[in-house]
Amino acid sequence: MRFAVLGPLEVIADDGRAVRVPELKVRALLACLLAGDGQVVAADRLIGNLWGPEPPGNPLGALRAKASQLRRALDEAEPGARELIVTRSPGYLVDGDTDARRFREAAGRAGASRDPRERAALLAEALSWWRGPAFAGFPGEPLVRGAAARLEEQRLTALEDYADVRLALGQDSSQIGELAELAAQHPTRERFHGLLMRALYRSGRQAEALEVYRSLRERVRDELGLDPGPELAALHQAILEQSPGLRRPAVVPAPAPARLPEPLTELVGRDEALDELAALPPTTRLVTLIGTAGVGKSRLALAAAHRLAGDFPGGAYLVELSSVTAGPDVAETIATTLGVRDDGGAGAAPGMTGDGEADGTTRGVISGGAGATVPGVPGGMGESIAAVFGDRRALLVLDNCEHVVEAVAELVERLLRGGSGLCVIATSREPLGVTGEVVREVPPLDVWAAMRLFAARAADAQPGFALTAADADAAEVICRRLDGIPLALELAAARTRSLGVAALAARLDDRFRLLSAGRRAGPAHQRTLRAALDWSWELLTEPERVVLRRLAVHVGGCTLEAAERVCAVPLPIEGAPPVRGSDLAPDDVANLLARLVDRSLIVRSGDRYRLLESVAAYGLERLREAGEHDRVLSWYATYYTQLAECAESYRSGPARHRWIRRLDAEAANLRGALDAAMSLGDTRLTERFTASLGWYWVQAGRLAEEPGLRDLQAT
Repeated sequence: MRFAVLGPLEVIADDGRAVRVPELKVRALLACLLAGDGQVVAADRLIGNLWGPEPPGNPLGALRAKASQLRRALDEAEPGARELIVTRSPGYLVDGDTDARRFREAAGRAGASRDPRERAALLAEALSWWRGPAFAGFPGEPLVRGAAARLEEQRLTALEDYADVRLALGQDSSQIGELAELAAQHPTRERFHGLLMRALYRSGRQAEALEVYRSLRERVRDELGLDPGPELAALHQAILEQSPGLRRPAVVPAPAPARLPEPLTELVGRDEALDELAALPPTTRLVTLIGTAGVGKSRLALAAAHRLAGDFPGGAYLVELSSVTAGPDVAETIATTLGVRDDGGAGAAPGMTGDGEADGTTRGVISGGAGATVPGVPGGMGESIAAVFGDRRALLVLDNCEHVVEAVAELVERLLRGGSGLCVIATSREPLGVTGEVVREVPPLDVWAAMRLFAARAADAQPGFALTAADADAAEVICRRLDGIPLALELAAARTRSLGVAALAARLDDRFRLLSAGRRAGPAHQRTLRAALDWSWELLTEPERVVLRRLAVHVGGCTLEAAERVCAVPLPIEGAPPVRGSDLAPDDVANLLARLVDRSLIVRSGDRYRLLESVAAYGLERLREAGEHDRVLSWYATYYTQLAECAESYRSGPARHRWIRRLDAEAANLRGALDAAMSLGDTRLTERFTASLGWYWVQAGRLAEEPGLRDLQAT
């Protein structure tokens, strides 16, 4: 078990699960003990921090009770973990691994190293442990405030050292934006300003470098009545004189990247999928995980990368592509990860030294970013990236590729041809279509895994939540109606705190409004259920949108024939309303259906096509927006009326049983078609439908199951 304080306070079990520590005072006690950094924190200091000037009647007893609660929470998550909270006179200490310790160890090793490449790698590793302000969420405890301030100072020093060593390695123009932001955030911290001045000067921006010094000098004079320090003044003079010592060094290797991001929650229901990915033959070079919106492709890809990282001494890198807006930016974003610079040359791949040997760093992360084409490198940026990898055994995870799938496919094919050691895991709504690609669909969770996920996320949102027997049926309804989609289940679970399970299940007809309070972090299209489906919708062509929204009127799926007759202009159907203007022809539908299956928006099972319930609800909304709802509903009712009339003509004879099986398969659509005809007020169509299907309902013993028919008989 380890503890994370460089950001929001977290406790992580050895298997990667997040450990929930209940009750604010107990979490505050843990924060105070971790602020002690492995040293004993006296009981009186803990009492003062937890209760301030108004301690309870028996303060030592209250403190012991909170310590006991903390031990119990840790032990329930991981047996034996209670021993990490040690009672030692005159108080308590935490005897556990922390990200703060790992940060300081890596920074200390960097300070002792004389090799700039190794220093850059170690400082990058150190800084990668930071997720936000230290001890975020506990600003009121004086003990924690002091520890957070010390850690923040150490972080800023590490940032300065990291920028300094990168300048020593020749990376200047790529740092200007970052250094400008740091200098603005810390307006009197001279070292950031000096680093920014050096980066600007080396990038040919001498006037801007001098302006940085002038602005700082005026600020410190006005606010502190002082002049900048001698080091900064000497740098200013060297820039004025264009000193040769400020020139960029000749050798420019790239620093190592940070590690893969740690998952924040347990991965539920994907053990078999993980095992399958890990068991793929070593000759597998490209695996594409496809699936519908919110099904958990990104989460599975990250888990697979963590499991496989040890097999790739050349590094494991994650590139998040959701923020990329155009195809050319794909190569530039990956190039930034690999250290292919925008100042005239390509550095070594992160985690590799300039002579092609791995430097021991095996994991990396990049989110967004952009570079520029490297002059003088044949074949452009893609060839530069391929050259950086060479034949090194490395893993590249490309997340959210669907909106730039053609550019990703072209680049991946070039990279795989450029070296024999690179392997790629991509996530997308559709396959890349590259030779040698292994496609694995990420399916929705089965109902039992979905219920486990729902219960776990509801417990995260509502401390003390447990799925009771009374709520089990409602929870199962939620999981089935949300199709086992993890994103939808997590959003629904967050609503249990305000609604409860039963009320939530009863309101799923309005799911998009109900599940609109989404995540605040992560890609925008993964924050709400509607945003996830909007993202998929925007990537479709107009003919694909037409088929998707019209297919949504079906209940329980449909055959290809039904899709052709309902999604396109049904000219052969007698009684269909006339259509003005251009529209789809029935011959177009099969190809469009195939493309929507490829894009993970339609599920094909045997000879039937269906939409997940959330996709169908979204499609119906789009159908109404397009002003087509009643027209398509009429086509739907007309088609199934004709199907019923055809079946009636075979009610006797050798084909009878085949038609009964077909009507059995379409039972949901038959009920839906009758409801549609009645809702449209089309009495003629309703009469045709009931007259042709009455024999089947009577023979199958389903007359009592057809409320629409009973209503007609009652009138």
